[in-house]
Amino acid sequence: MIIENFPALIGKHCETTATGSLLNQIGVELSEPMLFGLGEGLGFIFWHMKSMDFPFIGGRVKPDALTENICRNLGLHLEVKETASAKKAWENVVQYIDQGQAVGLKLDCYHLEYFTNKIHFAGHYVAMYGYDQQKAYLVDSNRNNLPLTTSLESLALARSEKGPMASKNLSYTIKQGTQAYDLKEAVKTAIINNAQVHLNPPIQNLGYKGIAKTAKEIKKWFKRSDNIKHEFTTTAMLMEKAGTGGALFRNLYRDFLEEAYELLPLEEIKAAQHSFQAIALQWTTIAHLLEQAGNTENEAYIHEASELLVQVSESERVTMDALLNEFLQMGR
Repeated sequence: MIIENFPALIGKHCETTATGSLLNQIGVELSEPMLFGLGEGLGFIFWHMKSMDFPFIGGRVKPDALTENICRNLGLHLEVKETASAKKAWENVVQYIDQGQAVGLKLDCYHLEYFTNKIHFAGHYVAMYGYDQQKAYLVDSNRNNLPLTTSLESLALARSEKGPMASKNLSYTIKQGTQAYDLKEAVKTAIINNAQVHLNPPIQNLGYKGIAKTAKEIKKWFKRSDNIKHEFTTTAMLMEKAGTGGALFRNLYRDFLEEAYELLPLEEIKAAQHSFQAIALQWTTIAHLLEQAGNTENEAYIHEASELLVQVSESERVTMDALLNEFLQMGR
């Protein structure tokens, strides 16, 4: 069963691409930046567990939250299913596709056959819109040419993989809510919520405080690393090319603010848009510095990246604080 003429969203980030494709199918057609903003997606995490080979630097909210926030802010019905059973996991998908409804999947991209960069990352999302006896038909970020396929065996492995950010064969569907959404109100709510979370993280390795902490942590990491080249060049690649780091998400949030300004012509929104344009360039520089640190094993690049992270942390704090105050003063 393959859903014909499926209206895939062509996007740069996996979760907005997958969720946006599902939304397109139910007639909610919004741009990827608007979806990212409505999902309260701007964030940061520096994460290191003993089970991880090296730390993870992420520039967005935690996995799953983006889609949850989009659906809440637009009044849509989100149904999420998880199971440890491979049989049940497959049934959870095909029961919807057989009825003509696409399904979102969270999985480890390592096993997908069209991924040539074989790195385990279990916080990846795709939309599935069909299958046959051998293959699953998917929509994925940064891949414009459909059909995009992977074998059913590889899909099962990807969905059931364990490790950081993994879920138990997570799948989700989205349906229209009972009432039409008000995009202006949804944008206001999303900006306020995103700013509050970024400015008031529950722990020190999240939000703007996490960026400042990373400025210190990368120095410690460089000194204790047993494989500087691999760890820092891989981190730079993930940040800048695989879409986990800051520049992509700051660009998306910049473009979201541009659309928000058209709905709500407030000067503080325009100022924040300009601010994130500059911040995004700084994040790209940080990724390049980490790559150079890995390639040369020269600690000077780490110190330069550290100084820039401190600046970015303060810039994001000031920008989000000004946005939040603007909306709180106008009473939403």
